[in-house]
Amino acid sequence: MEIREKIIESLQEALKKIKVKKYPEVLLERPKEREHGDFSTNISFSLAKELKKSPQEIAKRLVKDIRPDSKVIERVEEAKGFINFFLTEELLFENLVEISRKEQDYGRSKMGKGERIQIEMVSVNPTGPLHVGHSRGAAFADTLANILEASDYQVEREYYINDIGTQMENLGKSLRARYLELLGEEVAFPEHGYQGEYLVEIARRLKDREGDKHREEKIEFFTQYAYSDIIESIKKDLEDFRIRIDSWKRESDLYKEGKVKEILKNLKKKGYLYEKEGALWFRSSQFGDEKDRVIRKKDGSLTYLASDIAYHEDKFKRRFDHLINIWGADHHGYVERLQAAISALGHPKKSLDIVLYQLVKLSRSGKPVAMSTRRGEFITLREVMDEVGRDVARFSFCMRSSYSHLDFDLELAKKESPENPVYYVEYAHARISSIFKKAKEGKIEKRKIQGIDLKLLHTPEEKSILKLLALFPDIITSCARSYQVHSIPNYLREVASEFHTFYNRHRVLSEDAELTQARLALVEGVRIVLRNGLRLLGIEAPQRM
Repeated sequence: MEIREKIIESLQEALKKIKVKKYPEVLLERPKEREHGDFSTNISFSLAKELKKSPQEIAKRLVKDIRPDSKVIERVEEAKGFINFFLTEELLFENLVEISRKEQDYGRSKMGKGERIQIEMVSVNPTGPLHVGHSRGAAFADTLANILEASDYQVEREYYINDIGTQMENLGKSLRARYLELLGEEVAFPEHGYQGEYLVEIARRLKDREGDKHREEKIEFFTQYAYSDIIESIKKDLEDFRIRIDSWKRESDLYKEGKVKEILKNLKKKGYLYEKEGALWFRSSQFGDEKDRVIRKKDGSLTYLASDIAYHEDKFKRRFDHLINIWGADHHGYVERLQAAISALGHPKKSLDIVLYQLVKLSRSGKPVAMSTRRGEFITLREVMDEVGRDVARFSFCMRSSYSHLDFDLELAKKESPENPVYYVEYAHARISSIFKKAKEGKIEKRKIQGIDLKLLHTPEEKSILKLLALFPDIITSCARSYQVHSIPNYLREVASEFHTFYNRHRVLSEDAELTQARLALVEGVRIVLRNGLRLLGIEAPQRM
């Protein structure tokens, strides 16, 4: 039951009677003041210039032409140019019955129709542990995948490993230096080496296991040893952070399998590569990029773009209907050149979406914490999980749009108070569980919802909860369409807030048996929605706290 679609449908019918060349997009918002309805649109302001009428005149005309649906829309009103919609009681009660019937399936839809989507996620270079900035991208991508799966998409989550290039050579040089230091040798540390304590620990483990037998080993040995150790650590961190990765793809395999050579041959055959100043260039400007890009340097080495093009062609050959890449915002300059490559390969640009996320500004009691992978100054995902817990971190990392900066205070995240949003939501679920525990102790059996008089739920707090619960499927659908997830945690906070307000003003278990049954049905609806929403975020709903 998608309420927004019903409202938009009724509005579009009214718009047909107004002679405009192009209808603007219908945007629906929830008014801050309850007396202004359950939904509101400012479409009249968008039409004012073309129709040469005031927004108030247009809104009044549209309100006159909108036919309220007796099962969905109770009434429609104009207010200072805005059009406000009020939902029917019947809809709210029917929705509560639907929640009870569907339980864990409430909020799921068939929107995706089984379409196959691949999400490239995390894909952090294997040169060090996952830090708190990477953690935001991981939590965001995993939650988006959960939302898409709830919307009937077949989703595969893939981690792409950049395991070749100068960075890997520097990693090997760094580990070799640390290993030799532990053997008592004086060595110069590489100029562009990785200085984190984690490499000292890897070197120590190597020395403890193998002694000095690798003193004369080449850099390649140390590179592979560091890579293997770090990638296993990354896998363990992601598993403990409850991040599911379905497949791992190594950049080096693209070269071994000849896929990079094949893609360059293909692009050259199409006339999209040319020589200039001793380098090989890709005509990316021909496909919307701001300029052409080097694909092979003067020294003969290939740029990352070569393997990235081969990687994405490999994705399409695996017959995914749509690709989504979740990248850190520092990759923003790479978006247009990759989309140009997709076009050059003959695929529609719309078949690939790249969602950028801003890194995390980490602080402790308001004081910023610096982060640099190479210097080793960073807070790892493991440290965050150990300090504040997995659930708090996942919830917090998803609270803002991926395009917005996220301030994460480690001390605030540990507080068990309403200031801590995940605690506030989890506490609401635990409170409801305690209500049912008390009901059981008092031998109060919750009846099937079909036999309960839901019209007894008539207080402002009860109606507010009913309206919020009815929006859950629309929230999920909206997230699935926008590839953004922040509406879920913020919606759950609102549901929890309305429940706590209701709980503090009204008794659920009372002498009035019929009212008790109605309120048990209501809070059970809240519990189902909170649990389903938390599961989308990869968080378990607690029974007690």
